[in-house]
Amino acid sequence: MNEAAGHFPGMLVSTDDSLEREFEEAVRTSADLAVRVAFSILRRREDAEEIAQEAYARAYRRFRDLREPQQFRAWMVRVTWRLAIDRWRADRRRAAREQVAGENRSGLNVEEEAVRAERSALLWKAIDALPAKLRSVLILAALQGHDVREVARLLGIPEGTVKSRLFLARRGLAESLTCLVNDSAKR
Repeated sequence: MNEAAGHFPGMLVSTDDSLEREFEEAVRTSADLAVRVAFSILRRREDAEEIAQEAYARAYRRFRDLREPQQFRAWMVRVTWRLAIDRWRADRRRAAREQVAGENRSGLNVEEEAVRAERSALLWKAIDALPAKLRSVLILAALQGHDVREVARLLGIPEGTVKSRLFLARRGLAESLTCLVNDSAKR
């Protein structure tokens, strides 16, 4: 069995304890990062924990390929972000199907629920319309509450770049929402 491990690197459990210790240390220094990133998008603790678990599992499988282990936190943010956005989109599609089927679980009357859903849809449509670079900075800073320095560190970009992207994201979001609200009001 050990001979086979040498012939097929990466196929079987690694015997490289130093790599595992390095991964464990990276996880320890960013223990709740993935949960916080996922929660900022999904807003449900259980889903955020599930996404974080998946993100750490993927990180474990790919940790050996990480060129700069000191960039682990930024890498985890990107992996978690992508997984959470995929989950959020799937949940949104499912909710839309359920709403069409007439299911109203919130206890609000139909009109209030429709207004709330429309506002939420407009906001997320505007956020989704932003370029990925602007969207990630906006979510991390505005929705998750990270300061500029932390966002810069997580994404591996200069603080000035974070500030300019945040400015552009807010301006783009305001413009998109204005257009979307005006279009919605015309209907």
